Amino acid sequence: MNKFSKLLGYDPIEKQTSVRTEIIAGIVTFLAMAYILTVNPAQILVGMENAAAYWPSVFIATALGAIIGTLLMAFLAKMPLAQASGMGLNSLLGGLIALWAADTYGVRFTMGQAFAMVLISGIIFLALSVIKIKGKTFRELVFDGMPVAVRSAISVGIGLFIAYIGFQNAGVIVASPYTQVDLVNFTSWEGCKTAVVALIGLFLIAILDKLNVKGSVILGIVGATIIGIPFGVTDVSVIAGNENVSWKFWENFSNFFTGENSVFLSFTDVFKTGFPKGSLFTVIMVIITMCMIDMFDTMGTIVGCCGGNRILSDENNKPHNYGKIMICDAVATCSGAVLGTSTVTTFVESGAGVSAGGRTGLTAFTTACMFFLAMFAMPLFAVIPSAATAAALIYVGVLMMKNNVKSVDFSNAVNATSAFLTIVVMVLGYSITKGIGVGLLSYTLMSIISYVIELIVASAKKTEKPKWNVSVVAIVVSILFAIYFFVPTTLF
Repeated sequence: MNKFSKLLGYDPIEKQTSVRTEIIAGIVTFLAMAYILTVNPAQILVGMENAAAYWPSVFIATALGAIIGTLLMAFLAKMPLAQASGMGLNSLLGGLIALWAADTYGVRFTMGQAFAMVLISGIIFLALSVIKIKGKTFRELVFDGMPVAVRSAISVGIGLFIAYIGFQNAGVIVASPYTQVDLVNFTSWEGCKTAVVALIGLFLIAILDKLNVKGSVILGIVGATIIGIPFGVTDVSVIAGNENVSWKFWENFSNFFTGENSVFLSFTDVFKTGFPKGSLFTVIMVIITMCMIDMFDTMGTIVGCCGGNRILSDENNKPHNYGKIMICDAVATCSGAVLGTSTVTTFVESGAGVSAGGRTGLTAFTTACMFFLAMFAMPLFAVIPSAATAAALIYVGVLMMKNNVKSVDFSNAVNATSAFLTIVVMVLGYSITKGIGVGLLSYTLMSIISYVIELIVASAKKTEKPKWNVSVVAIVVSILFAIYFFVPTTLF
């Protein structure tokens, strides 16, 4: 084992892995999350007058943010986790600068002002990740203070959430005006062909995995991409390039640092203009929202990806190098804001690489290299249809359910209800953060109320006092979630 391998935490005996497995896992992770390279610019620039002019700049910022964040994860945390601009947070950012922002927030922000808020939230993340109280960082205290009932439900919720994203991306689950969601109509070939390709990819992955074929996930993605060509799902014309996905890397890269339509260092505009008059409370609440989403999305994601795997986590499902993972997340967010992209966070699609056997920083290093190559050859990677990556996401959901559902704490009614709400809200509310928030709030409220009742009963009967099961951290975080849920950002 050479020095470079040690830097990445690669130990084939201790980690039960190999270089080949780690590289395949890194490629699988990249293929599962490569969509962010094209989706992120679309989300951030939605509703802007000159969105097309900024598209190459945001694309490069997205790739560089992913590279920096994932390399940090590889060399500092030494974990098989990848980072990129988070979905949901990019929509929030896009909403701040869009033409209709004033209707939502009462004020419209410039791109620079929006990225300044991302940077401030990143600095707060970093402070919470390095400042220690009694030998532990605030983020570690939050993790340790989470009730087991909620913590054990996170992995299952994440698995279902990943699968749900896959089903939606592939069009297997579609919107319905009557039941909110519905299964795609398989009698309409034009409407279901994407779903069919995704399901074929899913079945291919499952069959290969049953036959113990190494790299079953990546083979399934490639197989679904090929099958998608005659189905009309895989657009091979993308390889030739188009107005959004082109081969002109050096021209776009030069413009990113020196051109007019660039997001690089745009946050500095806030030092000249400040924030819009009367927007102080909105700015504060947006920053708090960014903090809450990033903190709990990251916590939920890494527990979901690493929990239950004793090579990657301890007996309490706490991922190894947890503190360093959080520092990586915080530094990546700050870097992303400087580059000109939304909050960079640990991607739930990292679970695809972990499922493919990723165990060390070599997996993350491979993913970072793939993002670097993607900047030069985006059309080549863009040819992979969402149906193919959706198949991998759905199968990751299968594995996470299989490995973690037995650990969910259903020991009593309070635990069972809060665990159930964590899982269900995470999926139906389409948010890891909201799932954790509702689960934690419900656990804290029900536990406190039941404790008070039990205490009164014990005092009346003169029996032993009931056990207090709510940590100070859980109460504090529950209050923060209450603010997150019930205080509107539109107040001034």
